[in-house]
Amino acid sequence: MVSERASQQAFFGISALLFAASAAVTIVWCASMSAMAGMPMPGGWTMSMAWMRMPGQTWPGAAASFLGMWVVMMVAMMLPSLVPMLWRYRQAVGRPGETRLNRLTALVGAGYFFVWIAFGVAAFPLGAALAAIEMQQPALARVVPIAVGVIVLIAGFLQLTAWKARHLACCRQAPGRARTLPADAGTAWRHGLRLGLHCSHCCAGPMTILLVIGVMDLRAMAVVAAAITVERLAPAGQRVAQAIGAVAVGAGLFLIARAVGLGAY
Repeated sequence: MVSERASQQAFFGISALLFAASAAVTIVWCASMSAMAGMPMPGGWTMSMAWMRMPGQTWPGAAASFLGMWVVMMVAMMLPSLVPMLWRYRQAVGRPGETRLNRLTALVGAGYFFVWIAFGVAAFPLGAALAAIEMQQPALARVVPIAVGVIVLIAGFLQLTAWKARHLACCRQAPGRARTLPADAGTAWRHGLRLGLHCSHCCAGPMTILLVIGVMDLRAMAVVAAAITVERLAPAGQRVAQAIGAVAVGAGLFLIARAVGLGAY
């Protein structure tokens, strides 16, 4: 009992330190990027610097910089909801020894964040390509505010679907003491990948909203992270997800109405 309590304290202590470090780096990064003025675009909006190269920077360098900060940001946003799942994994693998258990837990986390890294690898070239097209086509840039509202609206409706409910249930259900998992690296890696895949599907709506609203906006980031954590950990997670969806639908309608009112279309 004493050993298990010490293990639990060490696990949650390290997790808290990792979260604090990733959150601090994310805040510094966003603050430094916010200090640089974005590019004003036709339609009355400003293009995020996340999809643009810095002076003298190559595209591979810009992609590497984005991916590095994406990983840190994902750790800060997803760790609060991931930690309980990692703890339940530790309970499900029996007692392979503390050192090996820590390595297996780290491997689960690596598999989980590998999925989010792949998401970032796909997001940057798509965002950069869209940014380039919008800079070359003023007519297209003018409809971006309405397009953002439509995307937020769709993401809100996605929160209300059975597809969302199914993936949320998979995220909320994790192995515990009633189920034993093999204490080997292959199982740990595959378990992390499964968690990451279900999580990326479950978070598709909120993360899409973050990408179109502003990936470097700390307020949007905090709201999305809180929404993901609450719907994952709250007792009535499905109801929370539906409430979040209703708010997103309302926000999407508001953004569309505002864009039309400002003559963005």
